[in-house]
Amino acid sequence: MTEKTLGLYLHIPFCLSKCPYCDFYSGTDMTNADRYVDALLLHMADYAGAAAEYDVDTVYIGGGTPTSLPIGRLLELIDGVFANFSVRRDAEITVEANPATVSTSELRRLRHAGVNRLSMGLQSADDAELSLLGRIHTFSDFTDSFRAARRAGFQNLNVDLMYGIPGQTPGSFRRSIEQVLALDPEHISLYGLKIEDGTPFAARRDSLPLPDEDSECAMYFSAIETLSEAGYPQYEISNFAKPGHKCLHNLRYWNCEEYLGFGPGAHSYFGGRRFAFRRNLEDYIANMERPGSIADMLSENYEIPPSERLGEYVMLRLRLNEGIDTDVFAIRFGVSFEKLFGKYLRLYEQHGFMEKVGRSWRFTPKGMFVSNTILSAMLDFDSDMLRRTADGTDC
Repeated sequence: MTEKTLGLYLHIPFCLSKCPYCDFYSGTDMTNADRYVDALLLHMADYAGAAAEYDVDTVYIGGGTPTSLPIGRLLELIDGVFANFSVRRDAEITVEANPATVSTSELRRLRHAGVNRLSMGLQSADDAELSLLGRIHTFSDFTDSFRAARRAGFQNLNVDLMYGIPGQTPGSFRRSIEQVLALDPEHISLYGLKIEDGTPFAARRDSLPLPDEDSECAMYFSAIETLSEAGYPQYEISNFAKPGHKCLHNLRYWNCEEYLGFGPGAHSYFGGRRFAFRRNLEDYIANMERPGSIADMLSENYEIPPSERLGEYVMLRLRLNEGIDTDVFAIRFGVSFEKLFGKYLRLYEQHGFMEKVGRSWRFTPKGMFVSNTILSAMLDFDSDMLRRTADGTDC
């Protein structure tokens, strides 16, 4: 076992049906699915040498809908992970699943292959809301799939929920949470619906019966309280878990730890660089089949300068409920967190958006709800000062 650890992300850009709110890189044409799986296997083999000194402790297969692949091909990808990387025996291995795409027998095969965490996209327990979202399953379909996962031996299940859905009310949202809690998952992810440019929802934004901001705010705050009382304390802006069941893969992102992403649209942070692959399935497959220049596949590729490391750390760590430990920050960056951001900390503390607990600064629930606005203000307030400080010239 090495001291260096690594997370892996495999992107599966296929779905049985494309939800009208989704802007992830995915589509319903599975003509090239077999060639794509082969391309991912080749890509993992290409990185085996570079990652030889790392132990993989988290694997996340997301999409799209990974379980839209034929089960045999999905299992080949999992075998490819073990063949090309040193995977720890206790590694967290997650597969995302749409309730309309899984069966007990297939789930058992996934579990036998080493998958020990399943993330299931419910979004709402209200069938009318699911229909408005363009989902291809009902709540009954979801409960059947959830119970099938339990029968298959999964003891770490996440359920995705959404608030701000067209037609949703605080009452219907509360009922969704109650029905999910009755199933007793280990983890719940809670996302506010975002109307993203270029999606079908964006094209009819003005006609969607969306809840107003006050209703969305009420949903978010009530969810935090309800889930906490039920034994799911919030540990990140959008995530709640029973003790011992935080998503370790996502924690890698928020703790600025290394990970490799495979597939079009996938991002990586590896060897001090951030890079991402272009969102083009055909080009990705062709490059893997006829190896060319990796640079031709990249939409971004850069070494992270010291000033950006500091900003990323603040942005990502403040997503977590534990926030930023001022002592750890000072050791890591050689400057006081409170010296850099003092006027903002005091302002947001005064208005109830932030609080200091022990030696750590963190968002309150009120602050988490508007975290993007706060972080934008904090991290843009003096980019030159951040650069000089991180370069060691203004400590």
